Amino acid sequence: MSREPEIVTFGCRLNAFESEVMRGHARAAGLEDAIIFNTCAVTAEAERQARQAIRKARRQNPRARIIVTGCAAQVAAGRFAEMPEVDRVIGNGEKLRPESYAPDGTARVQVDDIMAAGAIAETAQHLITGFEDRARAFVQVQNGCDHRCTFCIIPYGRGNSRSVPAGAVVEQARRLVAAGYNEIVLTGVDITSYGSDLPGRPSLGQLARRLLALVPELPRLRLSSIDAVEVDDELLDLIAGEPRLMPHLHLSLQAGDDMILKRMKRRHTRGDAVEFCRRVRSLRPDVTFGADLIAGFPTETDDMFRGTLDLVGDCGLTWLHVFPYSPRPGTPAARMPQVPTALRRERAARLRDAGTAAAAVFLASRAGGFERVLVERNGAGRTEHFAPIALDATAADGAVFTARVTGADANGLTGRVLGEAEA
Repeated sequence: MSREPEIVTFGCRLNAFESEVMRGHARAAGLEDAIIFNTCAVTAEAERQARQAIRKARRQNPRARIIVTGCAAQVAAGRFAEMPEVDRVIGNGEKLRPESYAPDGTARVQVDDIMAAGAIAETAQHLITGFEDRARAFVQVQNGCDHRCTFCIIPYGRGNSRSVPAGAVVEQARRLVAAGYNEIVLTGVDITSYGSDLPGRPSLGQLARRLLALVPELPRLRLSSIDAVEVDDELLDLIAGEPRLMPHLHLSLQAGDDMILKRMKRRHTRGDAVEFCRRVRSLRPDVTFGADLIAGFPTETDDMFRGTLDLVGDCGLTWLHVFPYSPRPGTPAARMPQVPTALRRERAARLRDAGTAAAAVFLASRAGGFERVLVERNGAGRTEHFAPIALDATAADGAVFTARVTGADANGLTGRVLGEAEA
């Protein structure tokens, strides 16, 4: 019996958005029995997990058509093409084109040079009406990256920065709100670089303000990962005064030592990160910060690592994404003196412990208060600050409720949905 094409998504929110575009193309092409892997290349572990999942899928579905795409497929097309389990490899540009999913008459490997002029003539101006199994919707505003951090392979999987015109972003948001979504997340590879390639060079803050003005029925707008040194004054004004912009910012910090940041070829210093968090907190005292942090970058000493560990407290970070450094072939950092793998893992564990402790303090501070909750599934959801919360009553997925926080532990909050009179 035929079924819907299955999409297996790894990695970032941008991949989640693009997976929905791909689902529509595969469905229209009649690939009901296809399994499409949308891979991530941010770490060697992400690529390993994709290979493992592909092999498992082939064992369980011997007759399925297996297609591999995404960043790992873009930068390592040959390695995936060599896998006997794989029927077709599609590049990051090709995966958004309907013709790439034609069941017959297409090459087994379709991967163009992502850096070539015109490799992607348009940037994801794809209108979708929903996301399977998700309560919030992602809207792509930008793709690619013009920076060349020494540890990062992603520009070679995504190409240079390209922005989506504001009108297309607004139209996408309108469709999703009309389809019932109460929260939209603006996503991309480097969203704070938004607009540098568009006429007039609009900023991310200007885009967000226009979106909120033209889609007044949107209750909640959230940003994906941002680069603090690229944040514009318009965005800071929105953070300070726009309640529909959620008080939760995820920062691409990576490290807390200036020498390591220089060797990473980052554009900020430790002081820049601390000052940004101080300034934002002065504008919106209830804001929470998440951050990406890398443990064990090449040449990192114990003192250098301590600078990153102390950043958790100095910046007031709450939600951490911690990665032990993973050398990626073709990047400058892979040629630097490496920290032993065991020490990388130990430092990552210490960072995660610090993050768990910081999150516990924040969660405990919310006990007894009131939260606006977006329900995700089976009565579980997220607060405006992105804290996980389990509600006492089953509520419709995607709905927004006010809840009284009845408890907090290491796993998140518990809450009671208020009745209309209480709310």
